Amino acid sequence: MRSTTNASADRKNPSVLHRNAPLSVEGRRRLVERCQTRPIAHVAAEMGISRACASKWVNRYREFGELGLLDRPSTPHHQPTATPAEMVTRIETLRRDKKWSSRRIALELSVEGTRISVRTVSRHLAHLGLNRRRFLDPTGESNRAPLRIVARWQGHMVHVDVKKVGRIPDGGGWRAHGKGSDQAKAVERAKAAGARAGYVYLHSAVDGFSRLAYTEALTDEKASTAIGFMHRARVFFAAHGIGHINRIVTDNGSCYRAKDFAKVLHGARHQRINPYTPRHNGKVERYNFDPVRGVPLRPNLDQRAAALTSSRSVERALQLPSTSHCRWKPATREQAPRRCHQRHGLIQLVHRSRRPSVSLRSPNSLLKD
Repeated sequence: MRSTTNASADRKNPSVLHRNAPLSVEGRRRLVERCQTRPIAHVAAEMGISRACASKWVNRYREFGELGLLDRPSTPHHQPTATPAEMVTRIETLRRDKKWSSRRIALELSVEGTRISVRTVSRHLAHLGLNRRRFLDPTGESNRAPLRIVARWQGHMVHVDVKKVGRIPDGGGWRAHGKGSDQAKAVERAKAAGARAGYVYLHSAVDGFSRLAYTEALTDEKASTAIGFMHRARVFFAAHGIGHINRIVTDNGSCYRAKDFAKVLHGARHQRINPYTPRHNGKVERYNFDPVRGVPLRPNLDQRAAALTSSRSVERALQLPSTSHCRWKPATREQAPRRCHQRHGLIQLVHRSRRPSVSLRSPNSLLKD
């Protein structure tokens, strides 16, 4: 069954004419009618086509009638190297029943004794209208069960990312005071004079198991900056009981694709996510959400106004608490906290004993004045 959503079938439709086609099916019918009483050469010159072209359509009409005026398929009558029909049926069966990819189908057919390329399987799936997973379901669903990315121990997966955040001008901008206000006009005049608030780059590393986070506000996102950040993040994690990092998960940024970034691995596996799928690095992407907005998930009016008018917007955002909790498990029982409230750049540990709570501020996590 051919899917109506398959775009490749529309491209192969012979009834679709190019924009410079002089004759359509109706034009060919008019050509034949005029040639009944007039010479073919005169009608061809009148319609702007060659005599051979006009004679071709007249002869087809005389031989096949109205069907002769339709376009014929360009598929050759004999194809010695074509895939057998039984093989195409087998490909369709594996796709519908197993929901396998083209590579998996090609591998299965090679095990059965038939060597076929992955590209050939993909071509036949596109011709059958089964090249997308959602085409297998009549409702158009993807038929994919999302799997959770779960870290099994401390240091199993450390998610790293960089977020570019713009600074808020002194006193706030038009979002806080409105367009056309005196403060907004003052900001525009400062821009015209050459003043720029600039950007800050938040480098963050989040342990996938304990949700222990480390953030630094740096000046750029170069490879050398990312390498230095990872060295300091390792020291921070080691101080909190995570001595070995098994896997470092990043996106495909230029700083992470650099060859020198392999120096910070120290035996860890560097896993880059698929392009345009930030959900594969979702722990640190979700962690970046609060500093970007500068306010908690459910802020009150005072917090929102303070975040929009503060000249130290990033510093204020880094100090606001988050709603998530971490499951940090220290190396010794004496250090075991009952709860661990995660903050951006500020990690607060609440111990089981009656001692006052200890706050550990990560180095370079806040902007310098």
